Amino acid sequence: MPKLHLEPLLFCAAWAALAIAGFAYGGRWAGALLSMGLLPPIMAASAYLITQREDFALERQVRWGILVLAGLAFGLWLRA
Repeated sequence: MPKLHLEPLLFCAAWAALAIAGFAYGGRWAGALLSMGLLPPIMAASAYLITQREDFALERQVRWGILVLAGLAFGLWLRA
């Protein structure tokens, strides 16, 4: 059995938690945007950084940064 890596598992759990919170507090469209709407920017940034730069640490920071910014934007949208 392959080794379980904790960081990708935590990232997926955080992304799922954000999407579930979006569905619970913002409705169906907010949940859909937070789950599927984040897929293109995260995957595009990850693919670019891994294939062109080969910098996995930077890719990890950008990936988490996108998720944190989405969470902050959702929090601000809820408060507005």
